[in-house]
Amino acid sequence: MQVKTRVQLSLMMFLEFFIWGAWFVTMGTHLGTNLNSTGGEVGTAYMTQAWGAIVAPFVIGLIADRYFAAQKLLGVLHLLGAGLLYLLGNAADFTTFYPYVLAYMLIYMPTLALVNSVAFNQMKDPSKQFASIRFWGTVGWILQGVLIGYVLLWESKDMLKMTFTLAAVASAFLGLYSFTLPNTPPPAKGQKANFREIVGADALGILKDRNYLVFFISSVLICIPLAFYYSFANPFLNEVGMENAAGNMSFGQISEAVFLLLLPIFLKRFGLKTTILIGMLAWVVRYSLFAFGDAGSNIWMLFLGIILHGICYDFFFVSGQIFTDYKAGEKIRSAAQGLITLATYGVGMLIGFKIAGVIVDNYTLADGLHTWKDIWIVPSGIAGLVLIFFLLAFKNEKIVIDN
Repeated sequence: MQVKTRVQLSLMMFLEFFIWGAWFVTMGTHLGTNLNSTGGEVGTAYMTQAWGAIVAPFVIGLIADRYFAAQKLLGVLHLLGAGLLYLLGNAADFTTFYPYVLAYMLIYMPTLALVNSVAFNQMKDPSKQFASIRFWGTVGWILQGVLIGYVLLWESKDMLKMTFTLAAVASAFLGLYSFTLPNTPPPAKGQKANFREIVGADALGILKDRNYLVFFISSVLICIPLAFYYSFANPFLNEVGMENAAGNMSFGQISEAVFLLLLPIFLKRFGLKTTILIGMLAWVVRYSLFAFGDAGSNIWMLFLGIILHGICYDFFFVSGQIFTDYKAGEKIRSAAQGLITLATYGVGMLIGFKIAGVIVDNYTLADGLHTWKDIWIVPSGIAGLVLIFFLLAFKNEKIVIDN
């Protein structure tokens, strides 16, 4: 790959995830603090990510794959997104805020697939080249947290609405920049749309494999505790008095990058089942640390809970992507990955955000504060039950990991 192309793709990934992280991490805090939203409303706002994940395959399968070059559609969607992000920052109440965030996530989630398409189209060997490009997306997510939490100090100055303006500017830039990216023509131009392919239905046969069915069910269920972290970790850290919470949460992405490099070693040495169980156990421990930690002498528990994000995410979800690829084979590889993504980030997260909102409302006090210990015990317990189910039902099997 030419140096110019590598730089272009790396900047594209950097901006893609900088934009998402800039407002998504602190949205729950903004809604609760500045718009006086309930826990249920916060959960409903985060559910838009799941609706976007459900809609994304149709946008890509029906439009991007057949009619428009990926980089051009990417540019149009981010330019539209910039306008919506600006409107989000100026929304005065949740009733005004929600339609904008729903519209935004419906057009943002498809861009995650579009940036991958643009990148893959320039690679001769994606298995070796993609990770180094995708790495810059993680850097983008980390940098926004450092910028908002440590440099701009927007959480401490009640300036969280400015995170949407920051994201809007970055989105507008990526929108214009996208038109300079290498051409990625529609791969299925002129072909008739196949509904089964679009929704990943061709991969349903993989669920006949008992082990994969157990993993599939576990994946949907583990998204419930995951939703608690995405929607309420930042409001929790701010409420208990942790300074620069958004910046501190970026350590979770640093951890994710580190454990992504360690994952092949764990899979090879301990096997798939043990690696996934370690990931599940990390969810149990993380939420227990949140339940009993505080911003005083036990602040180390909060930091450790944040740092465990790498094990929580990589050891379960990335291992699952590898397992899905292994089980599916070349013929239905893309369909299988689409199916598991739809089930987790779509259905699983939709359920998770709804439950998280209900639980937080149930433990909200009259003064607007929360009994966080009672809240975090719930996702910890759910993760524990999923762990027991997976431990008893999944039979270990050896998979080959390419070096």
